[in-house]
Amino acid sequence: MGERIILVLGASGLIGRFVTDDLRARGFRVVGVARRLSLAQRMSALDIELPILSLDAAALARLLREHAVDVVVNCLGVLQDGAGSDTGAVHRDFVTRLLAAIGGSGRAIRLAHISIPGAAEADRTAFATTKREAERLIEASGIPHAILRPGFVVAPSAYGGSAMLRALAASPLDLPAKEMATPFQPVAVGDIAATIAWLAARDVDDAAVQAVSWDLMQVEPITMAGVIKPFRHAFGTAGWPRIAMPSFMLDLGAKIGDLASHLGWMPPMRSTAIAELRRGVQGDPSAWIAATGITPETTGETIGRRPATIQDKWFARLFLVKALIFASLVAFWLVSGFIALFVSYRAAAGILTAHNFPPALVDPITTGTSLMDMSIGVLIAFRRTAAIGLVAGILASLGYMVGAAILTPDLWIEPLGALVKTGPAIVLMLVALLMLDNR
Repeated sequence: MGERIILVLGASGLIGRFVTDDLRARGFRVVGVARRLSLAQRMSALDIELPILSLDAAALARLLREHAVDVVVNCLGVLQDGAGSDTGAVHRDFVTRLLAAIGGSGRAIRLAHISIPGAAEADRTAFATTKREAERLIEASGIPHAILRPGFVVAPSAYGGSAMLRALAASPLDLPAKEMATPFQPVAVGDIAATIAWLAARDVDDAAVQAVSWDLMQVEPITMAGVIKPFRHAFGTAGWPRIAMPSFMLDLGAKIGDLASHLGWMPPMRSTAIAELRRGVQGDPSAWIAATGITPETTGETIGRRPATIQDKWFARLFLVKALIFASLVAFWLVSGFIALFVSYRAAAGILTAHNFPPALVDPITTGTSLMDMSIGVLIAFRRTAAIGLVAGILASLGYMVGAAILTPDLWIEPLGALVKTGPAIVLMLVALLMLDNR
């Protein structure tokens, strides 16, 4: 049979990263490709950064030939249209080019495509409809393929919805009762990797797996509450009293998440996520189990195998707080600059005048520092510039403290302790800087 070479597209994501590492551990030669890989994800010379969504069919075909690829695993996906995200471009247009590349590569290649479970007639979001369009393109292509429809993916790492689930398990909050009762069949990410390994070991002309579509999930029906329950046992929060948030708060959170996505952030609570949550995750894994012989793990088995560590607990507890930290810092800098410039300008300028600053410098310094504060808030608000804004905020705060100590030392002992409070603000910005990574 020879060594099978597997190309994983989207090797930085929750499924793609696990599959890449797992297949390598099984002895396969795996090329992991992503638009961007963190330093920790560059585990091999075969972990490659490429603008994958910008490649045309000819470039994709060259990639397949250069690495002598036998199996392509497409894990690429985006939840919602927004800044830098286009569901149609990722789910439909890219798959069109990928199919053309496989057909034009001159190689016998099997495509394993990660899709979503559920009936097509229940698709309501752009995420779901474009995923389904990709399935139809693959089915009509004549290329050997396996369309894999995993349920809610449970993995050792967490990102997006899986991180939100952990955050709920570690907090005294519940989703509304209706959402907690939604059918939500999970699948262990290890079962997805085992399925791809099983497919990779089959000859590409094996008629039994020439064109298959499988739901990957545990057999037993389970709800969202049932998925969260094992995490609560692992975190030691199972006995806590819970407060169910009203539905309007969930909808409000989704709207705020949509706004944040336009600023470049990728919050798990967005309108598409809530719509898909309310739709539920259901399927029939019997064909998958019968073909592969894989017995799907339950969530309890997956979580119970590895007790929650302090790292798991800290992440879960801080995940929801992260949004509050960044929102509060944006508000802090914008509001403080706005007040000094438009509401209490005379009082702000009066501090400098009272300390014998040259009159010609009072207005420029007051206006300049106010605009600087507001600019820092704007920088922190956008994901692309957040790190720059946080570093600028720390340096500006240190500058205010040092400048006050030299020029206006009496401000350090004023009754409200404005300068003293700058220290905790610096610490909070440092915390935000250290929490900036998503994966």
